[in-house]
Amino acid sequence: MIKNITLYLFISFFPANILFANQILVPMDKEQANHLKAYGVAYWILEKEIPIDWLLNYRGGSFLIESRQSIINELIIRGISYEIISDANANSLLDEIASPSSNKDAMRLNKVPKIAVYSPKSKQPWDDAVTLVLTYAEIPYDVIFDDEIMTEGLSEYDWLHLHHEDFTGQYGKFYRSYANQPWYIEQQKEYEAMAKKHGFRKVSQLKLAITQKIRGFVNKGGFLFAMCSATDTYDIALAAAGVDIAARMYDGDPADPNAQEKLDYEQTLAFEDFKLEMNPLEYEYSNIDQNQIDRPGIKEGNDFFTLFEFSAKWDPIPTMLTQNHEKLIKGFMGQTTAYRKSLIKPDVVILGENDEINEARYIHGIFGKGFWTFYGGHDPEDYQHFVGEPPTDLNLHPNSPGYRLILNNILFPAAKKKKKKT
Repeated sequence: MIKNITLYLFISFFPANILFANQILVPMDKEQANHLKAYGVAYWILEKEIPIDWLLNYRGGSFLIESRQSIINELIIRGISYEIISDANANSLLDEIASPSSNKDAMRLNKVPKIAVYSPKSKQPWDDAVTLVLTYAEIPYDVIFDDEIMTEGLSEYDWLHLHHEDFTGQYGKFYRSYANQPWYIEQQKEYEAMAKKHGFRKVSQLKLAITQKIRGFVNKGGFLFAMCSATDTYDIALAAAGVDIAARMYDGDPADPNAQEKLDYEQTLAFEDFKLEMNPLEYEYSNIDQNQIDRPGIKEGNDFFTLFEFSAKWDPIPTMLTQNHEKLIKGFMGQTTAYRKSLIKPDVVILGENDEINEARYIHGIFGKGFWTFYGGHDPEDYQHFVGEPPTDLNLHPNSPGYRLILNNILFPAAKKKKKKT
């Protein structure tokens, strides 16, 4: 039973030590009033150095926390549904979850991940789903860009999100539509000055250095999360190291006509055997992205992808990343919308897909000691977001399944597997 304000007033008269005999269950199924803010309060609790048990595959990935009045107050203030259960019931629940016959598990969260968002400091004519949901959920983050990464500032962070960046140095391939717009002209000047500052002749050379440093961050144990064009352009830049794939309007000289043959797919995280889109006026980077021609009959009303159900005890990482109260997720478009499955490396885990049209939307992998997740599309609650449109108001979408997938990735670095009972 979800507790209301009457119960709150009742329990607030009890001494604090009685409350410690109970547990708080924050359900994450359809009984939850605000899924997105629940992640924010989980982060807030971890900041207080109070551990949380993330109950994988139990009621949508619920949270179990020791009962404290300060936590109850915060849940009420943020409009988050919760239940009070006794220690005996909590132990019984954990025993049920630990049973070998149950596809559930308890993951202990006990570390606050330090979060960075890689984004230009200047204003962009588009928003970013990750910064929108971090702000709405009240999860703190730092904005960093090329200066911080080139001076080894990434070492301060556990988790890095890549804003909608074009790591190939082609300015989003917006030339045909936006070359005369003030924001485009200013961005090109800003990026060229940044490349020169760090000793590079071209923006593409600086962006390659950035991608390689980010790969080093992951290799040493960092977590990388990217959406939209920051996913495929990241891998394209790595594969094209030392190869000019940018046309004259982007870097002052023509692209290498043999660029395709010179790609090194061994350098990438997620994709292989892709073909570059060398037309500088085409709003695509390669055939990694499934464009409209590849998605016949797909439109807003029937665009969905399905989350896989993983074994909580044997595959805890993909299980954490797919916790949700829905398994069928509304699709949404972006400059990079979805990934052609035939071009995904065999060791990559597909978390969400539309199998009928052979595309993946949500993928994950391991690199060295670290992890990465790529999520196709721009905004989970805006099907076709255009440059210059206002940002999504998440007050209207507190239970968004698509945004929940982003926040699963935020909590992942806080997890530590609990020891099983013997």
